[in-house]
Amino acid sequence: MTEIKKKLFNDTSFMAVFSAVVLLMPIWLIPFGAAYPDLLQKFAIYGIFAIGFNILFGLTGYLSFGHAAFLGVGSYAAVWSFKLFTMNALPAVLFGVVFAAILAVVIGFICLRRSGIYFSILTLAFAQMSYNLAYSVLTPITNGETGLQLTINDPRWIDSMYIVAGEGLPSTNLFGIKMSGYPGFYFCAVLLIICFFISLRIFRSPFGLMLKGIKSNQNRMNYTGLNVRPYMLAAFVISGMYAGLAGSLLAVTDPLAGAERMQWTASGEVVLMTILGGVGTLVGPILGAGLIKYFENIFSSFNSNTLHQIFGFLPDGLEYYVVKVVGLFVGGGWHLTLGLLFVVVVVSLPGGIVEGLQWLGAKLNSIWEKRNLSSSHQNKTEE
Repeated sequence: MTEIKKKLFNDTSFMAVFSAVVLLMPIWLIPFGAAYPDLLQKFAIYGIFAIGFNILFGLTGYLSFGHAAFLGVGSYAAVWSFKLFTMNALPAVLFGVVFAAILAVVIGFICLRRSGIYFSILTLAFAQMSYNLAYSVLTPITNGETGLQLTINDPRWIDSMYIVAGEGLPSTNLFGIKMSGYPGFYFCAVLLIICFFISLRIFRSPFGLMLKGIKSNQNRMNYTGLNVRPYMLAAFVISGMYAGLAGSLLAVTDPLAGAERMQWTASGEVVLMTILGGVGTLVGPILGAGLIKYFENIFSSFNSNTLHQIFGFLPDGLEYYVVKVVGLFVGGGWHLTLGLLFVVVVVSLPGGIVEGLQWLGAKLNSIWEKRNLSSSHQNKTEE
């Protein structure tokens, strides 16, 4: 009983710290130049996407290259909710999660008949089929390459009963609070905290332990007579629902949906986020998502003029060459920096950024203990 209470206390403290860090991002990210609402919203949304992917990949070891399909379906469902029913964000989020869950059941039922690389290729195939369907065959539903957008002539049946339509396109809201700027970020941030809490409970639950057993040795689990398919399908569907939620939030903060969200590159991005942060860890995927989105939005904005301002204190000749070299790694070359970082992390820290932070924490703790031991020994000597 004492161990259970201790674990609950640790989890509660962990959640409190995590919630404080997330909710205070507009303050502590100011020195990094990342405290503006649009980027904060992306941090929260892609953090949710990565948490969900980690439930599948981190706990079961099944690597999916098709999670972008659920991201796209969530976006399309949310925009259709805005067009047909109401601009309120809650129904849009609900529709995004439900439709992503339905698609995940269908894809998971087929793909989970295989494992390893065959599972990965199957999920990639389904994602590409979804992308091509959205881009061409399902144009009446997805609006093809133009993307699904709001129009003035949308029925919005629920809103039309209570709200007088004004000029121009309406904006998304949460019971009257516009989902743009910081209110939009805090809506996404609260959902991120809720999703993280659910992920924490899954990791700590017997269900999570069963998924870890499947990752460790699925054949041994089968030999015991246990049918692992329902557990695998449940993990796949939960992961897809997280992706659908992230897709719906992309539509809530920017009400449009395009087929590009279903491309294989979006699936590859969430894989990179998870590996970079730390597969199977709780906060690792969120760190990876934040880092990649930071590179994408901040490093990519550094052009030659910005670099000349930064290195203007150097002599003219040296400044020219420094700007030329650094320019290879920022602006349009930010992918090169991210790629080098990914190589360094994978080679030196297979457990991702979280492993590096744990190593650093252990090192500092060791130094602190040695210092205290030395100080205690010195005091005894003086006595």
